[in-house]
Amino acid sequence: MADNGDNTLRLAVGRIEAWAAQPVANAADLETVLGRIYREFYLADFGTMDVVAIKAEAPALMQRLFQVRLLLRGQIAAFEQRGLMTRAVQRGLRDVFRVTRYASDMVGEVATGHRRLAAGAPTARGFTNPTGLNVLVNPAFRTGSDLPFRAGDVLLVRGQAHNSAAIARIGDVDSQFSHVGIVDIDANGIAWLVEALIEDGAVSNPIEVALDHGIGRAVLFRHKDPELAARAAAAIRKHVTRPNVPRILYDFGMMIDGYDYLYCSKLVRLAFLKGSGGREVLPQYTTRLDMQNRDFLNRVGVRTTETFAPADLEIDPRFEIVAEWQDLRTTSGLRAQDLITTKLFEFMETNGYRFREDWTIEMIALFGRLAGRLSDNVKDMLRDVFPKIPVNMRRKTIAVIAMLHHTAEPILLDVLAKDDAELDKTGRPLHPRVVLAHMDEVRKAAGGRIGYLHAPGA
Repeated sequence: MADNGDNTLRLAVGRIEAWAAQPVANAADLETVLGRIYREFYLADFGTMDVVAIKAEAPALMQRLFQVRLLLRGQIAAFEQRGLMTRAVQRGLRDVFRVTRYASDMVGEVATGHRRLAAGAPTARGFTNPTGLNVLVNPAFRTGSDLPFRAGDVLLVRGQAHNSAAIARIGDVDSQFSHVGIVDIDANGIAWLVEALIEDGAVSNPIEVALDHGIGRAVLFRHKDPELAARAAAAIRKHVTRPNVPRILYDFGMMIDGYDYLYCSKLVRLAFLKGSGGREVLPQYTTRLDMQNRDFLNRVGVRTTETFAPADLEIDPRFEIVAEWQDLRTTSGLRAQDLITTKLFEFMETNGYRFREDWTIEMIALFGRLAGRLSDNVKDMLRDVFPKIPVNMRRKTIAVIAMLHHTAEPILLDVLAKDDAELDKTGRPLHPRVVLAHMDEVRKAAGGRIGYLHAPGA
């Protein structure tokens, strides 16, 4: 950590706790505090960390980092009333939530021996506790027994595909989440997750099925008005499961308004609009899509510069965090995906890189729905990216998601190999700063082409 005479992780967390609790006079002061917390981790020196001590203190350290997130989140309503929630403060809060979650993940990875999930192996079911470190529960909701879901609970999750990383990183602030759904409880006490999936559109699935869907991390949010939340959940489930009505397809445009098509966050927005008679409008703070190079967004079909991204719930004071969950066997891979995708988007925005198709991608895009007639090579590439192709996914969208996957996947394998080498040598994972620097070296060595991404003129 930043060298203040003692480089133990415990003391660094103590400094962060003190900064998070520090009173602030204005938005500039708050921006400074949030920046200090972020830099404490970004400038960390992993070489000074005592692996044995981290293992021994892991549960306490992870809980303390979680408490920092809860403390800051709990003050958002007050920040809002004082006029402190500037765009810079919103960004600073999101950055702190992300970096403290990464730090917690890495502590958990050290404590559990860096067990990484084998390729293709299933993740643990969300909110189960296979290692004893997977679930962090808000003390306000801790009862000593399993936490039951309630009608209206909102579940923020992250999948393991590269397109999940892209959804999480596509806005003006990097996040760690790619999907959101709302829980409804039926008359028989069965919990359902109502969600809008890229492959299937708007659906209602038993919660156990949804939590078995390969997620790597999740946050359970609960609205402060339980009756409103319950009405919202019942209304959206009724809307999605209406008999004799065509299913609602996925909205690739990511427009906040207009509900003929739904993406995941818009479904939750519609739920609370229906449950409140139009009075409860989500989100409190939106995500901006202000990139100058909109080539990727245009290919996906995004048609807006402002949207409701799943992680916007992280700074919505109307919701409380009940618990966070992560499968610690996936977090190193998710972190690497995040960092790789951040840099790929940076190369597009700053260096003008664009995706360029070859004949294989053209075949995937044109004939993806007829995969059985394609060559084994094309079928394998298609299977890696799309377990199921949506009926309303455009050719351009199929192509660019396939290109993203086959650009990022070799880099991911390389980064994870470097991470393994560092673990073998020191017992510590690669610092995110090292991964970002590695990506810059990848670009310099690539000669203007990184997978399917091409620099101008290359």
